[in-house]
Amino acid sequence: MAMAGRIRFSFHTRMLLTTLAICWMLVGTCMCFQYYREKSFKASLLDARLQMHNERIADDLRQGEHIDSIVSRIGVPVAELRVTLIDINGNVVFDSNDKTPFPATNHNTRPEVTDARANGTGHAVERFSESDDVYYFYSARIADDGMVIRSAAPYTHSLADFLKADSTLIWIMAVMTVIMSLVSFFATRKISFSIKRLNRFAEKAEQGGHIYSDEAFPDDELGNIASNIVKLYVQRDEQHREAIRLEKDKIRLKKQLTNNINHELKTPVASILVCLELLNDHPEMESKKKEEFIQRIHANARRLSALLKDVSVITRMDEGADMIERCEVNLSDIVTDIVEEESLRTDMKIMLHMPMLTINGNRQLLESIFRNLIDNAISHSNATEMKINADENGNFIISDNGCGISSEHLPHIFERFYRIDKGRSRQSGGTGLGLSIVRNAVAFHGGKIEARSNCGLTYTFQLKVNKKAT
Repeated sequence: MAMAGRIRFSFHTRMLLTTLAICWMLVGTCMCFQYYREKSFKASLLDARLQMHNERIADDLRQGEHIDSIVSRIGVPVAELRVTLIDINGNVVFDSNDKTPFPATNHNTRPEVTDARANGTGHAVERFSESDDVYYFYSARIADDGMVIRSAAPYTHSLADFLKADSTLIWIMAVMTVIMSLVSFFATRKISFSIKRLNRFAEKAEQGGHIYSDEAFPDDELGNIASNIVKLYVQRDEQHREAIRLEKDKIRLKKQLTNNINHELKTPVASILVCLELLNDHPEMESKKKEEFIQRIHANARRLSALLKDVSVITRMDEGADMIERCEVNLSDIVTDIVEEESLRTDMKIMLHMPMLTINGNRQLLESIFRNLIDNAISHSNATEMKINADENGNFIISDNGCGISSEHLPHIFERFYRIDKGRSRQSGGTGLGLSIVRNAVAFHGGKIEARSNCGLTYTFQLKVNKKAT
């Protein structure tokens, strides 16, 4: 209940009150210090005037002149000045104030007398005189014979005005206090603006509200910090949302891949089972027919093997890309070996033009890029010529002069299990994963592949190759 009833001030109010308290304490301290210094300075001036008067009296006494004639001759520097002589025992032996009797008390206990006997001179700013009930400013000096000469100026209106500190300073400090208060108000309000915006940002973040990265903050250090915090949160939120989206896409692709694999496996497995059942049920079948069924079983078995191999590659890149081994390989040797191997099984002319390139990558995935692209051209393009060109920066252009692909299919050719002519693709032994493997393998090596169809099919992509030392 005590906490609930406590008044809670805003951050701006607390900061303003703290700043004002510090400013006022500083100004007040300066005013008190200056007031004390000014009053002490004026007291020192008055003391110096009275000490000069005491020094003249001491000089005349030293010449043997009587005190009465000295006082009447030299006059007084301050109106109604009272001159007193105090012997070494503290007794008053002369007092120019004839209106009151000599005080009988020991004057060696008076502070101005004590200081004079200890230091040669002494003064008391405002002390009450018991002999005539008046406040005096006392200034004392010791003579050669131990006699103390004391001058006492009564606190009349003129003396009080003289010793009073100048009020101009007080007004100046008051004006400065007002100015500092206004400056503190606007400065703390500007700071609190960033705090309020951050507080609203925190509330929206806690409630899951949409936050924009272009929130306006003051153009200062705190505003920049607040703006950067909001931008970092927005980036982190976007990255989180993107990660969720990618995870959902990954789950969707997994399900799609599983469904497609089941579908792709059914056809070769069913064909193999049918052939085996016919061979088992008809042992008397002609040898030529048996040979045909055995070849069909072999073709479907090879298709199953290729499908499982491609699925394994796709799965590795999807789930363990960071765990795939990398090493420095000679890309030129890899492409040259593949071109020589593929040229042995086709009449299509394959022309290779590329410089010596090395890459920090995975040999198996690099082979899959060029082998799948060449296999596609051999199996589906009806091309008679294929060109593979590359420059020193790893930019590749692979083109053929085949039939190309219609525009409606071109955006989908890198999707998994996408086929332009399903029947023809299955007959050629294709798995529908070749170009998807190519796209992922290129991305694994820091590039992006694109395809365009114009008098054949052309692929362009870049691999992140090692730069040659200069």
